Amino acid sequence: MKIVSASIDLSKIDKAKIQKIDKEGNPYKDGKMFYNVDIILNDEPNQFGQDCSISTAQTKEEREVKAKRNYIGNGKTVWNGNGGVKVSTAKPIAERSAASSHNNDDLPF
Repeated sequence: MKIVSASIDLSKIDKAKIQKIDKEGNPYKDGKMFYNVDIILNDEPNQFGQDCSISTAQTKEEREVKAKRNYIGNGKTVWNGNGGVKVSTAKPIAERSAASSHNNDDLPF
């Protein structure tokens, strides 16, 4: 088991994709609504230490035409089942790049 902490930018949600009815065309009980998402887990964290992104789930047709994904959020793994340690132990890309490259720009900082 892993725990990922993430945020979704609600202003990026495509309201037309909010599901209010089931596959048979019946409204969900108690006015429930659903929004399908894809959660992409990356092997390496980005410059902010985030190793996952969230996008609106695509339909089969959208996948077939390789439609652009609607990214609505991101997050990072904060716990896994291996003793409760953070999964993403690698430094963010920006930190690795700075550490591995020699800075010869003569800037005072």
